[in-house]
Amino acid sequence: MIRERVAVRAWLVLGGAVVAYLCAVLQRSTLGVAGVAAAQRFDTSAAALSTLGVVQLLVYALLQVPVGVLVDRFGPKAVIAVGALLMAAGQATVATAGVLPTAVLGRTLVGAGDATTFIAALRLVNAWFPPARVPVLSQWLGNLGQLGQVLSALPFAAILGLAGWTPAFLGAAGVSGVAFVVALLLLHDAPAGRPVRSTDLRAALRSLRAALGRRGTRLGFWAHFVTQSSGVVFALLWGYPFLVSAVGLPRPEASALLTVQVLTGFLVGPLLGSLTARFPLRRSNLVLAIVIGLAVAWTLVLLWPGTPPLVLLVLLVVAMGAGGPASQIGFDYARTYNPPEGLGGASGFVNVGGFTASFTMMYLIGLLLDVQHDATGAPLYSLSAFKAALSVQYLVVGGGVAGFWLTRRLARRDILRDEGVDVGPLWRAFRSRAAMRRARPRS
Repeated sequence: MIRERVAVRAWLVLGGAVVAYLCAVLQRSTLGVAGVAAAQRFDTSAAALSTLGVVQLLVYALLQVPVGVLVDRFGPKAVIAVGALLMAAGQATVATAGVLPTAVLGRTLVGAGDATTFIAALRLVNAWFPPARVPVLSQWLGNLGQLGQVLSALPFAAILGLAGWTPAFLGAAGVSGVAFVVALLLLHDAPAGRPVRSTDLRAALRSLRAALGRRGTRLGFWAHFVTQSSGVVFALLWGYPFLVSAVGLPRPEASALLTVQVLTGFLVGPLLGSLTARFPLRRSNLVLAIVIGLAVAWTLVLLWPGTPPLVLLVLLVVAMGAGGPASQIGFDYARTYNPPEGLGGASGFVNVGGFTASFTMMYLIGLLLDVQHDATGAPLYSLSAFKAALSVQYLVVGGGVAGFWLTRRLARRDILRDEGVDVGPLWRAFRSRAAMRRARPRS
């Protein structure tokens, strides 16, 4: 009976964590569909407009490690509840903003509140469920939370178009109020008798320092860096203007493509979670496969002469949709290389990776759009200008792939030294398995 009660409570906690994260993703992605409206409301350049997204992601990234330490110290429930209040206040500020600096302040609060949610929710999954189930459940947490992006692409966008800026953002603020109530009612830090908090702040900081010294934690950082950033930049700011203003799609079709990006995660996420759990020594190959897929999709779109056809755009959003679940592999590195009491700080550091790449690319894209507009006098959001600006992704993600590759080599060397396990290239593993099958006696 007691075990059944714990199981029921675990699923309730997971449900509450999903709701909290879904609401956070909604707040994070509202700017993506409001980018064109924001440019008109504040009458600003592309680079200035990008500051709305950059500041939000910069605050998010800077707070990840401190938030991880706070989760280790105070527990996830309190951190999620405070974050919901910050996001509600931030969206209310954006709703009433008449000038860009006020909106930037509001998005700063949104970024701070958003920063608290996923790391704390992930900690709940690790506390309430056995390790073997964590990779798949973490994927479901991430994928179900991405439904918040669907809510921003459809209902929020509809309210924005019908009722205008202020009602739409006030409604979004109200959603975070719901997340606050859910956090208070459903969330519990851990099953009774299982400690999840450090005894003091010094202990949490010592755990963080130890986590940063582990190659597996740094490998998770680079895995997150290279897989998540492209989709985040597209969904949070530049995808909607690219599809509507540059490609010329109607707004409903652009919103539908952003929805396809989210729904792809529901198909890919559980598969990646299962493969991660079954082949933990081959997680890096999954990361690299997703990055190659992203590179191929972007190359086809950007090199297509003239307006890319719809089929290529669908391929692109599917590739970016797979990148979101792939970024969860970074957190699996943090989980397997760190003890539970230091997992918050380690996960926070991993989460810095993707958002550091994201706000870097987000700003550079806006800057390059402005430079081309000033130099040629062409429309700010022309297709040729967007294609040139979006190419900056190759530089940023390429640097991340180099960091990932080098860290993987060092981590594999450590595994060979400490555990005697030689994690060779994937082709060698296939060749060894084929040799074993040939040598197996036949009955």
